[in-house]
Amino acid sequence: MGKSTLLNALTGEKVAIVTAKPQTTRNRVMGVVEVPAQKGVHPAAQVVFVDTPGIHKPGSQLDRRMLQEVHEALETRDLVLVLVDATRRVKLEAKEESAELSVESSPVPESEGPGAPISSGKDRKTADHKPNWASEDEFLFGLVRKLDCPVFLVVTKVDLVNKNELLPLIDGLMKQYNFAQVIPVSARKRDGLDVLLRQIVEVLPVGERFYPQDQYTDQPVRFMVAELIRESILIETGEEVPYASAVVIEEFEEPQEGSRNPLTRIMAAIYCERSGQKAILIGKGGSKLKEIGTTARRKIESLLGTRVYLELHVIVEPGWRDSRGFVDSLDWRNQLERMASKQVDEKEPEE
Repeated sequence: MGKSTLLNALTGEKVAIVTAKPQTTRNRVMGVVEVPAQKGVHPAAQVVFVDTPGIHKPGSQLDRRMLQEVHEALETRDLVLVLVDATRRVKLEAKEESAELSVESSPVPESEGPGAPISSGKDRKTADHKPNWASEDEFLFGLVRKLDCPVFLVVTKVDLVNKNELLPLIDGLMKQYNFAQVIPVSARKRDGLDVLLRQIVEVLPVGERFYPQDQYTDQPVRFMVAELIRESILIETGEEVPYASAVVIEEFEEPQEGSRNPLTRIMAAIYCERSGQKAILIGKGGSKLKEIGTTARRKIESLLGTRVYLELHVIVEPGWRDSRGFVDSLDWRNQLERMASKQVDEKEPEE
């Protein structure tokens, strides 16, 4: 939980799904925040936040699509916030120090020579072992250094880290890039959020309001529903399945106008890559799929304000993460275009 939690805290709405698993966010998610005027401090403002997928080196077509979402967001920005999870960073740095100590204290057999892999053992590691975050930091700052706009460093979850750990962390990051502002925040306790908004308003250019005052996201309801189902999959399943799963809304029937007890009917397909993953998603006697559906249905009912009938089924689509066509079809913008085209075709009179 990090940037999506922060976005939800700023908007006061469930704009982005949140789980403890990395790479939860796959698409650009927009959240709109109305900032009231503070006399003598700043005027009223509308801030449009764009939550992007986390920056990591792409390994599949899905990863490349996620990185494209980041690049597209960077093309239309006035300010960039680089969010760093303080708890994760501190743990990773501690692991790196531990790894280096282990390498230094582990004897290398003479037969292997300098730089050769250290022989296996409980406390031994390869001499060239480095935590993954180091290369991802390099990748991130490579993007940031190309920007021509202000960049803020926002350190999240600071309520869970000791101050004596926080200051060295910030100092190390400042050595990599000269951030315009460094703002520690805790979305859970709402600490630092007012400071963050005030600093953002100070640097944003004056302009017209982009969205109506009561709109808090640009996402269509169908996409938000699909994301809530995916969030339930991420929470209810283990390590392998969540990253190989995708959700597509096949049918979305809104309740009839004026209905006394409105019911929204939704049919959704959960895609995975292998039959073994399908078995995990369904569970013994359908138990896991039922858990996913029950958890998702409650969240969807809270979003829509109606009762919901939710039907889920699982489809195996081998290697979908490396299929450009399939990955592109998951983008809700492309889905809207297809739906609009289909409606036009249906309205055209037959010759």
